[in-house]
Amino acid sequence: MRFVTFSRKNQPRLGLMGPHNSPFMASMQAFIEAGAKALQVARKAEKYVAGKSAEEQKKLVSVGALVKPNQAKIISPIPVPKKNCVMLGINYKEHVDEGARARSLEIKYPEWPVFFTKPATSVIGHLGKVVNHKCTTKLDWEVELAVIIGRKGRDIPKDKAYDYVFGYTVCLDMTARELQRQHGQWFKGKSLDTFCPLGPWIVHKSALPDPQQVRLICRVNGEVMQDGNTRDMIFDIPTTIESLSAGLTLEPGDIISTGTPSGVGFARVPPVFLKPGDKVEGEVEGIGTLQVEIVAP
Repeated sequence: MRFVTFSRKNQPRLGLMGPHNSPFMASMQAFIEAGAKALQVARKAEKYVAGKSAEEQKKLVSVGALVKPNQAKIISPIPVPKKNCVMLGINYKEHVDEGARARSLEIKYPEWPVFFTKPATSVIGHLGKVVNHKCTTKLDWEVELAVIIGRKGRDIPKDKAYDYVFGYTVCLDMTARELQRQHGQWFKGKSLDTFCPLGPWIVHKSALPDPQQVRLICRVNGEVMQDGNTRDMIFDIPTTIESLSAGLTLEPGDIISTGTPSGVGFARVPPVFLKPGDKVEGEVEGIGTLQVEIVAP
């Protein structure tokens, strides 16, 4: 199942993505918090619509029970997260390698997961606009697999980690590289408004049985820039959840993005940075493609 948040008549609504969008609950956050009972309702809704003939589906469209995709605007699956999105830095060896080479530094791999966050004000959705803010001339891209937490938990052991996962989505970790360097940390350079595109929807974990074996691709204006696989993570998803939840409560709707493979712009020779008019696509196998456009302030 693909859970989507969309806007119709300027009101956000929750739906199941299918031949038509099928709205049935107020918000993605409320749905995730409702747990197994809500998931059961979603499965019944999906089965109900699938069993209808084309003529019967037209009637459901006419009464607003189904919404045609061209009548809705897909937005971020969780438009306003309750908490900051948690991001994982330097989690692919080849990305560590390229970054060290580009800055003439010794290659060192982290011994523990490296976390930073992005605020809710940085979140946008599919076909959204990423602002090339005046404070940066070095706007860069990073495609990532993001994990959506489904259950409240603390001190979660690795062997129980997936019990706390609701599903997965695509994240584009947009970065102002000179701000990242100037401030000596990652929060500022990666947290500007519109710098956390998410979407296009959330895929339930049952539809992605092995998230450690999926391909990630990032394209800029149709050209492949990143092409990696989650099997190359330094810290896999269970390790990340165990480490993050140690003494820290994770809650339904929390977002954890798991790092990016090699191929980013600043590490290229010569470096390549984004500019207004560029289109960036982040694709994760088994989920879909998230697309954004770079725009001037």
